[in-house]
Amino acid sequence: MLPIASYGLLSDCNSAALVGTDGSIDWLCWPRFDSDSVFARILDVGAGHWSIRPVGEWESRRRYLPGTLVLETEFECAEGRVRLTDALRFGLGERGHRIGFDVPHELVRVITGLSGRAEIDLDFAPSPEYGLGRPLLRRTGTGVVTAGGPTRLALSYDAPLRVEDSRVEGSFELGEGETRRFALRWGPPERGNPVAIPPAEVAAALEDTVEAWRSWEGEHDIYEGPHRDLIGLSLRVLKGLTYRPTGAVVAAPTTSLPEQIGGERNWDYRYSWIRDASLTLDALWIGTCSDEVEHFVSWMVGAAGGHVHPERPLQILYGVGGEQDLAERTLPHLRGHRDSRPVRVGNGAWNQTQLDVYGEFLDAYCRYAERLDVPDEHLAHFLADVADAAAARWHERGSGIWEARAEPRHYLSGRLYCWVALDRAVRLADRIGAPGKRQAWATERDRVREAILSQGWSETKEAFTQAFGHDDLDAVALLIPLLGFLPASDPRVRTTIDAVERELTEDGLLRRYRSEDGLEGGEGAFLICSFWLASSLARAGERDRAEAVFERVVGFANDLGLLAEEADARTGELLGNFPQAFSHVGLIAAAAELDRPTAVGG
Repeated sequence: MLPIASYGLLSDCNSAALVGTDGSIDWLCWPRFDSDSVFARILDVGAGHWSIRPVGEWESRRRYLPGTLVLETEFECAEGRVRLTDALRFGLGERGHRIGFDVPHELVRVITGLSGRAEIDLDFAPSPEYGLGRPLLRRTGTGVVTAGGPTRLALSYDAPLRVEDSRVEGSFELGEGETRRFALRWGPPERGNPVAIPPAEVAAALEDTVEAWRSWEGEHDIYEGPHRDLIGLSLRVLKGLTYRPTGAVVAAPTTSLPEQIGGERNWDYRYSWIRDASLTLDALWIGTCSDEVEHFVSWMVGAAGGHVHPERPLQILYGVGGEQDLAERTLPHLRGHRDSRPVRVGNGAWNQTQLDVYGEFLDAYCRYAERLDVPDEHLAHFLADVADAAAARWHERGSGIWEARAEPRHYLSGRLYCWVALDRAVRLADRIGAPGKRQAWATERDRVREAILSQGWSETKEAFTQAFGHDDLDAVALLIPLLGFLPASDPRVRTTIDAVERELTEDGLLRRYRSEDGLEGGEGAFLICSFWLASSLARAGERDRAEAVFERVVGFANDLGLLAEEADARTGELLGNFPQAFSHVGLIAAAAELDRPTAVGG
């Protein structure tokens, strides 16, 4: 089984696939990010895959076509050299080249001979419903369609292949300039059998997809600065993790990739966390991609039912369609990535109390407010509800930003983000038609501030700590200057940065915390935490230290520039779900901070 870093991401802003360096698609869910998988070999060798690669020994290198998430993998073997191009495609339709629109739920693959001659092996073995299904295949004029089960697939091809039960396989030779084309389409059973585009149309479909990605970038005044290329790729990844029909942003396109090989911290991240999505919007703002925020705000209001009150609090995560019940279950028939059990579907954190969400949402909205239309009455009422909820609940215990499964605490993250919620609400009061609430919000904001300054500070550690009444440190304290609670020049911020770096750094990367969290097993270093450290150091004027931290973390990206949630700092191995929005958000924010002409101590 390939390491996590061996995969590349394909996305059509509805669903996603992972393609290995060996030309095998080992993860694909249709028609949504959180749908049952069609291929899941990344979680179990028998759970479905589709590989195209040379026979025998070979070496591969790969890249994304510039400005896209269309992947090229070049294989070199003794007899010749070939190029495999993969994409989840977009249709043209009436909207023209619009990324995420007119999605046919179709994967296209083209393999071309570049030099010499090479024998190519193809193995198509779908296994829907997370590896439970073994569909029968029926021949058509251009390929096969599946029969049975809740998923219908149609595969078209122009190569000499064998069809046996639930598999299409075979080998063929490619010479210089010769090409073979393939398309796989999903369709719901109630609509009959789907029809994949014929091989003769695959090349044009691929070009349309390339143009769609580049048109999205062309429609935005993409970030300019020394780290433009790094930020540009991360922006495309974040766009690829956006569910275009609703505007939701998934934390990652995968489930149960382990935080420790062989460990139990394996979670389903194919949902939209308010935390991750709001920070994603901040990152897109840096990249001047402001149109996504309107879709997200609309989705958020709808998912929450339009109102936030004690009997109906704002959840910390929702399904991409706005689903609220994300009950967690395990899939015991899957062995997990490199025997890391259990494999989970759903996420039990959906009904946790996490006070951070109020500030995360209002902070993102406030950042974009001037670029958006004046909110209508419904949205204005919702925004005021969010602020009122922060004012009413900031003193409660919660599970914190990291969703600990231990006893609830008075976490710094909850208090800090409630302060953010009220601070941003004060700024937005006139815009959302609530000037009469400004003073009450300001008063409560100041009470939160005093509580943090008096109860969140540890004289022993000379730092702001993870929770009131505890001396454990947490990387979340690095957000204090980044959210504007205190300037980076404040002595308390400077000693907090030093204490967090000193106590939580391991082999050059930062851990989230070292305290008990109610979970079994270990985890790697969280990459966004090291990016927070780089941003905080840069804000404090420690540019050389910030650059060193930043370069260290970026060095853990795979050959395509993709980051997982975590990394093993000792071995360099990427860990956790992949690619992770949170990590790319941190990269963008830190890169932008470093690109500022001079460090600002505020």
